[in-house]
Amino acid sequence: MNYWWLAVALVGFSFALTYWLRRYALHKSLLDIPNGRSSHTVPTPRGGGVAIVAGYLIALVWMFGCGAIALSAFLALFGAGFFIAALGFLDDHGHIAARWRLLGHFLASTWGLFWLGGLPSINVFGATLEPGVIGNVLAAFYLVWLLNLYNFMDGIDGIASVEAITVCAGAVLIYALEGFTSLIWPAVLLTGAVVGFLIWNFPPAKIFMGDAGSGFLGIILGLLSLQAAWISSQLLWAWLILLGVFIVDATVTLIRRLIRGDKVYEAHRSHAYQFASRQFGRHLPVTSAVGVINLCWLLPVALWVAHFGLDGAVGAVIAYVPLVILAIRFRAGELEQR
Repeated sequence: MNYWWLAVALVGFSFALTYWLRRYALHKSLLDIPNGRSSHTVPTPRGGGVAIVAGYLIALVWMFGCGAIALSAFLALFGAGFFIAALGFLDDHGHIAARWRLLGHFLASTWGLFWLGGLPSINVFGATLEPGVIGNVLAAFYLVWLLNLYNFMDGIDGIASVEAITVCAGAVLIYALEGFTSLIWPAVLLTGAVVGFLIWNFPPAKIFMGDAGSGFLGIILGLLSLQAAWISSQLLWAWLILLGVFIVDATVTLIRRLIRGDKVYEAHRSHAYQFASRQFGRHLPVTSAVGVINLCWLLPVALWVAHFGLDGAVGAVIAYVPLVILAIRFRAGELEQR
C-alpha cells in the first residue's frame, strides 16, 4: 500500500502543531534564554519537537492498524520513542538528574532491542561476527550514544532536522533500489513529520526542538538502523555512514574533552559545528553544509556499500576519514578562547 499521502498529511500536521506549540510557549514564556553556552542570541520558544513526536507516533499507530508494520517493530519504535520523548519533555520543563536520565535511556534502548530481536550477525572487514551478549550490550550503548549525541548536536537552527531528513532520504533511496519496500515507510513518515517542523526551525529558527524531539529522533534513527541490520549487514553500515556527520563530530568532541579532563556532562559549545557557526557568523551555512555533505558525500558512499557491495567497514572508514579531518579543522573538542 502507498503511504505517500500520509507523509504529506504529516507535514501539515507537524507544521500546524508546531505553530500552536510556538504560540503556547510564547504565552507561557517557555523560552530558551541565551547564555554563555548558547549558539543563539535571541530568546526563542522551545519544545517544538513535540510536533515530530506526536505526528510520528500517530503515523505508527495508523500503519500498525493497516498491517503495514509488524507488531515487534511497532512496539520497538513506539515504546522506546514515546518513553524517550516523555523523559525529554519532563527534563525540558524541569530537571531530571543525569543518572536517572541515563537509566531511562538504557531502559528504552533495551526495550527497543528486545522487540527487534537484538543485534544480528554483522560483517566487519570480511569477517562475520556473532553478537552474543557482548554485542547486544554494545548495541544498547550504540542507541544510548546516538540519542545523546543527537541532543548534543541540536545546537544551531535546523541542523538536527536537516540531518534527519537527509539521512532518511538516503535510506529510502537505498531501500527502493534494493527492493526492501517494507522498510521504506517508517523512514518516509519520519521525514514528513520533521519537514513540517523544519519550516519553523529553519534558520533563523522561530522555535527550538528541545530534548523531547532530539532524543526521540536519535532513538528512532538508531532503531531503524538496527531493524535494517536484520535484512542485511550492509544496510546497517549504510545507516552508520549516512549518520556520519553527527557521529564523527560528537565522538571527536567527546574524546578530546575526555583527554583534556573536562567534565563531559557539563554543557559546552565546543562541537565543530558550533565553532563553524561562530566563524561564519550565521547558522545557515553550517546547517546547509550538513545537508550537502550527507547527500553529496555520505549517500554515494552508502550506496557503494549497500548497492555495489563494498565492505561496510571499509566504506565507513572511507566516509569518516574526511569527516574527522573536517571536525579537527573546525576545532571539535578544543577549549574555546574567550
